[in-house]
Amino acid sequence: MPLDITVERYPATTRILHWAIAALVLATWPLGFVIHFIQNETKLTFYMLHEGFGFLVLWLMLLRVGNKLLTRSPEAEGPRIEQIAAHAVHGLLYVFLIVMPISGFLATNAHGFPLHWFGLVEIWSPIGKSPDIAGFLSGIHFWSAWIILTLFALHIGAVLMHHVIKRDMTLYRIL
Repeated sequence: MPLDITVERYPATTRILHWAIAALVLATWPLGFVIHFIQNETKLTFYMLHEGFGFLVLWLMLLRVGNKLLTRSPEAEGPRIEQIAAHAVHGLLYVFLIVMPISGFLATNAHGFPLHWFGLVEIWSPIGKSPDIAGFLSGIHFWSAWIILTLFALHIGAVLMHHVIKRDMTLYRIL
């Protein structure tokens, strides 16, 4: 006889946004990483995809913040130290998944390249070409990428700890 186990899940909007953003980040991060190794003939295509996905991540993250403010999450479980660590990693992921696309967008603008979102729409530039701050903004974007990768590794490590070692229902809350 199968066990009838129920788990309190995140709202559907939270789950959809979580996985959509995860998929976009998993596409955007490698695209940005390999751009410098791509031949010039195809480099522009990689930039267009990287910037387009990144801009989409920004808007989905802003929706996710609004969603977080309007919906109720399942009660936190586990030892207090794990709850604090989870909240810290999630909070930092939110911050850097907003900082990174903003800094990339502004850096692109500051280098003198307006964003043409997927080649369809030119996005208004709030700063225009500004070589004096372009390097600074590019630095923020670069370091944000590595911070996100670190936070992602911590997040996946926690998922594996809960699912494989502790064998609890944590993963099922977001599926």
